[in-house]
This record gives sequence, structure tokens and C-alpha cells, in this order.
Amino acid sequence: MFSAGEASGDMHAAHALSALREQGVNVNSFGMGANKLSEQGMELLLDCRELAVIGIVDVLINYPKFLKRLKLLREALEARKPDLLVIVDYPDFNLKLAATAKTLNIPVLFYISPQVWAWRKKRVTMIGQRISHMAVLFPFEVEVYQKANIPVSYVGHPLVDDAKSSFTQTEAQLHFNLDVDKPTVALLPGSRIGELKRNLPVMLEAANVVASSVLNCQFLIPIAPTLTRAEVESICEPFKQLETATPIQLVESSAYDVMRAADCALCASGTATLETAMLGTPMAIMYRINKLNYFIMKRLIQIDNIGLVNIVAGKRIVQEFIQDAAEPQAMAVELMRLLQDASYTATMCKELEEVQRKMGSGGASKNVATLIAQLVK
Repeated sequence: MFSAGEASGDMHAAHALSALREQGVNVNSFGMGANKLSEQGMELLLDCRELAVIGIVDVLINYPKFLKRLKLLREALEARKPDLLVIVDYPDFNLKLAATAKTLNIPVLFYISPQVWAWRKKRVTMIGQRISHMAVLFPFEVEVYQKANIPVSYVGHPLVDDAKSSFTQTEAQLHFNLDVDKPTVALLPGSRIGELKRNLPVMLEAANVVASSVLNCQFLIPIAPTLTRAEVESICEPFKQLETATPIQLVESSAYDVMRAADCALCASGTATLETAMLGTPMAIMYRINKLNYFIMKRLIQIDNIGLVNIVAGKRIVQEFIQDAAEPQAMAVELMRLLQDASYTATMCKELEEVQRKMGSGGASKNVATLIAQLVK
């Protein structure tokens, strides 16, 4: 049984399931996920796109829905008793499901650790009580679980294998019918509707500031598979009326090709910052959340940078514009610097190469598949 609560978890779990079959393991699977797991033949009991909320406040508002879906998955666990439960990220929901598996003597693999090194460190003890094995993406996470005597394996990050484009930058620009002689900026607002509503409007305002200063600048927005074109268009529509409005192309194909086409990107904090780094595209990071969520989380987070690319780098190599600092003019200035200051951009690109080195040589999905097979045995 798989339980993946978000688009990225659905993708990573699907790749692990595919790798398991490539290793000759005959698998029947069911659980929660989205289109990627479904495409791999998993029986979809719940579509995780129905649970795409952000922050503590949104969780509390939607709590009855969470409980209803948790009850359904718990009943499936008890009725079908799988050989293994694989929970993928989404800790507050998935660890409740893991507790049920524990009472049923079903082993649990936790793939993709919550950021216990950044906030709520006391969760480690509770995690150890509910899971059989932890599979982590970053080498520095191993020590956290070893200290708590929790079985742990470093499997690497699946983005090392996944975040690739078959195009050169010129080929990608031609693929999207862009002018290769004009600057191109990617706007990456996030994969959840809440992120889209909070991040994209201010991104579009920044884009208009850039367009008013950088002649013929082109903009691309990839539409996440968890969102509809109509949802993105509804937010873009008002900006078509602005005096400085510039054509913005919405793209439903690979976000990685969009990242490859861009000279720089304005990226919502999250997995996308690492994906953009793996493509070697210079970027600025931004994020806005519910004010109450931010008030709570600001007091809990114990690290200086929230962008994953900066966390992996061990220092701030990409500028972060978080909450009130995510102001259109400030973000536009940074994007224009990335477009116009060759020395500044070259330095960032070198730092991104070092991040790529730190991310390792790949093989995460195969490593997780091997771990799943061992735990089932």
C-alpha cells in the first residue's frame, strides 16, 4: 500500500513502483496518490489532489475531510493487510496511518523525511515509534535518525534522475515558439491551488515590472498536473488589462523543459527550487502563505534559509523573498540583475553546479525499490 499526499510524492512513489517491477518483483498495489501512481497500475482509493492544502490553518479548516479520508485508508489497511505500507512525505497525515499499521503488525517504510532538522525536532521520537525504516533524500539526514536509533537508509534524491530536459536551451525556446534572441523568464508558482492563489499574482506583478524595463522579455508558466489550465488562466486574466502587460505563455508540457528554456526563474519555495538548480537555471525564491500560518511557523523554524537549494548549499546562494519581503519591485530588481549582470549570474551558476554535486549520482528510485523488496521479505 502506498500513501502519497502531494504531486511530488505521487511522482516519486510512482518511480519507485516502476523500478520495483523492473527488478522483477510482481507487485499489487493500492492506496492514495494521483495520476502518476495510477498510470503505474496502482488502484487509486483516494486522489491526493483533493487534499492539497497549505499550512496549519488550512489543515484545521479542512480537518473533517482529512479524518474522513484517513478513516477510509485505515479501513483498507485493516481489510487488505498489505505486506508493506509505504508512506511518502505528508507526515501529519501519513504518520497517523502508520500508527494504524503498527497495531496491525504491518511494516512501514517512510520515504522522504519531514524536515525535522528545520523545525519540530521532537517528532523524531514519535516517528521512530510508528515506522519500521526511514529512507532519506539527503546525506545530512542520516545522523538525525541514527541518533534516535531509527533504522535509516540514504537513498539519494529522485530529482537527480528526474529533473532533466532532452533539449538544449535554444531547442527548448524553439519548442515553445520563443524568440531565442529575447530574454526568457519562468514563473513557477507551485503545484497547489493555495500556492497558486497566493504566489502567482505577486509573481505577475513582478513580471510586469520586468517587462516595463527589459525590452521584449518573454514569460513562461508551467501548469502543474495538480492544477487546471482554467485555474491558472483565471489568475492571469486581470493582468492582461495592465498597461505594461506582456504576453505570458502557459505550458502544459514538462516543467523541466520550461526551466531549460528560461534565462532565469522566479520560483516558489519547495521542491521546484531543487529542480531548477538541477537544470542549472539561475533563480530567485519567493513564497507567501496565510498570515497566521506564517506567524506560527516563523517561531518554529530553526534555520536561516527556507529554500531547499540554499539548505543543500549550506549558505544563501539564491535570494529569498518570503512573505512581506515578496514584494513585486524587489523581486523584479533581482530578476533584472540575473538577466543583465553576467558576472552575478555566472557566480550563481557555479554555486548551482556545486549543489548538483552535493545531490549525488542518482538512483534513488532503484534504491527505494530495493529497500521495499527487502522489507517485504
